[in-house]
Amino acid sequence: MALAYRLTLPRRLANALVTPLVRLGLPPRDAHLLTTIGRKTGRRYTTPVNLVEHGGERWLVAPYGEREWVKNARAAGWVELRRGRRTQRVEVAEVPPAERAPVLRSYVRAVPITRRFFDAGHDATLEAFAAEAARHPVFRLKPSVGQAIRSDAR
Repeated sequence: MALAYRLTLPRRLANALVTPLVRLGLPPRDAHLLTTIGRKTGRRYTTPVNLVEHGGERWLVAPYGEREWVKNARAAGWVELRRGRRTQRVEVAEVPPAERAPVLRSYVRAVPITRRFFDAGHDATLEAFAAEAARHPVFRLKPSVGQAIRSDAR
């Protein structure tokens, strides 16, 4: 059975270590800082995420399930992704559970640290990933119109 996500002290420490590395643009290549606007507070919230490429497109997967960033991204319809000095605002379109299985399988293969939060293993069938697709939101990413990648002057 897949583990339930909890934001424990070790996970907070890991996020605190990963965040500055991503800000500097250091590996891993698929790591980004995701910023959403709080749907209730209007505040900016940032968390490290890993993107996955599948079928020639970029995808954002919520390996830990329905988190606050997922709800904020849904409400806004866009997120900001930062890696190094480059920030890109992208539109997000949530994919229905029936279409998530191939992306979830690609994600589990590409980001092994999250495997324990999935019942399906990296070599599982698409049917196994389809069975748990409702627990893992998936968003298709596309650049917002007029929102090219910019370098932050910091």
